[in-house]
Amino acid sequence: MLCLAADDTLPKIDYAVFADTGWEPKAVYQHLDRLEKEIAKPAGIPILRVSSGNIRNDALDPSHRFASMPLYILNRDGKQGMTRRQCTGEYKIKPIKKKIRELLGYPHPVRVPKGVFVEQWVGISVDEFHRAKDSGVQYMRNLHPLIEMNWSRSDCVRYLTSLGLADTPKSSCLGCTYHGNAQWRSIRDSSPEEWADVVAFDAAIRAGNARANATGNPLLGQAFLHRSRVPLSEAPIDHVTAAEWAALQPELDADDMESGVLDGCSPWSCRGEQPEPEAVHNEFGLAA
Repeated sequence: MLCLAADDTLPKIDYAVFADTGWEPKAVYQHLDRLEKEIAKPAGIPILRVSSGNIRNDALDPSHRFASMPLYILNRDGKQGMTRRQCTGEYKIKPIKKKIRELLGYPHPVRVPKGVFVEQWVGISVDEFHRAKDSGVQYMRNLHPLIEMNWSRSDCVRYLTSLGLADTPKSSCLGCTYHGNAQWRSIRDSSPEEWADVVAFDAAIRAGNARANATGNPLLGQAFLHRSRVPLSEAPIDHVTAAEWAALQPELDADDMESGVLDGCSPWSCRGEQPEPEAVHNEFGLAA
């Protein structure tokens, strides 16, 4: 959408807002730098980078309120569970909401007057139309330009390819538990440094909530990044047949294990989390 606005296919936008969790792959930051230099600046569109902290560091900091990442849990009795997923709201919705209020001139807790609003573009394509949602607040009105243009994901890929941006990476935390095996292998095989980082984090969160542990709360189970609930360094992330997965984890879907959750953490369409009141949220939140 930023590129479409820059080449006048769509109306020019005032700002692009990137919510940084502090733990994106290097390729995402490099891509953002390239977009800013080659696309946004020549078109006169500022890219604003906002953040409410580093999700990796916060999750391991006993003095910080738990980051509420959706970790896979193996309880002492062998039963499986998962922690609540609130990271999208904490690390994307809140900082974008704060910035939008500032741009409007009504920072929290000042009330935004009725009739004052921004139009925010959300990059949902026609093959994901069911994910399109309202912002939930009067001062932000969600629009879905790709749906209005009848563009699918394939149309987006073709367009980006024509601009020399075919290698556009997916924005997601390095240690996102919704990675599929293909994504874990990609990190392991293409970026040893980042793989060592997520393996170390996986080991560090085994005892769960750092703050609870520091206060002496009893550990009810072990936490893991991989769905198999074994240490990431030992997880079966290489190609595994559907039959093998059925034998290892009968309740798991082989396709999901390989490809991960396609919906991801996109704004207003986060699969495992409902936006809190006054929630606004996008990997590239665009205010026109």
